[in-house]
Amino acid sequence: MPELVLWDIDHTLMATRGLGRELWAQAWAEVTGTTMREQASVTGSTERVILRETARLHGVPYSEELFTAFADVLGAVHVRRAADLREQGHALSGAAAVLASLAERNVRQSVVTGNVRAAAEVKLAVFGLDSYVSLDEGAYGEDGEGRPELLAKALTRAGVTASKAVFLGDTPADVEGGHAAGVRVVGVATGKTPPAELRAAGADIVLDSLADTAQVLKAVLA
Repeated sequence: MPELVLWDIDHTLMATRGLGRELWAQAWAEVTGTTMREQASVTGSTERVILRETARLHGVPYSEELFTAFADVLGAVHVRRAADLREQGHALSGAAAVLASLAERNVRQSVVTGNVRAAAEVKLAVFGLDSYVSLDEGAYGEDGEGRPELLAKALTRAGVTASKAVFLGDTPADVEGGHAAGVRVVGVATGKTPPAELRAAGADIVLDSLADTAQVLKAVLA
């Protein structure tokens, strides 16, 4: 049994149904004073990378100061619009049941996500998922650029070795990042990546969804 289960958030535990991009554009406008014409690819990426590439697309100079300001505003936007997120988004089928079942078995859980922490906290809270995870043992967009770095940060914070952890995510970046960090990876095909691509990326196990709690527990606790 793993000592720590780490979860990606977007398209693994929940979906915003397009609101995420709207909130991102709102934060961009507040920080840069310009309208976002296009956004860099977000799939499997982190807010730091997305911001840097989106700034490049708009000819806006990138700096750590820009990222810090953007992260603060993006978190605040999520707090202000939590009700919209609750109305428009949703937890994915089975997510709450799996988190609860692992908690009942005293399995420690946290998150590894490209979201900045404040946004991640809002997303988890509005769908009632926050009580199952130890947020202080997770890693967020402020903590690095890629999944390997974020996973290493979470493992350090939790005091758990890579061989005792499992990571669940929905993108090839999650799978590749998990393996680079030395953790076992369960791919969940609830995002844009089909099961075959998650297998090709090297996922140890691939699930179509989290809907079958017994199946997910078998995969995670193997």
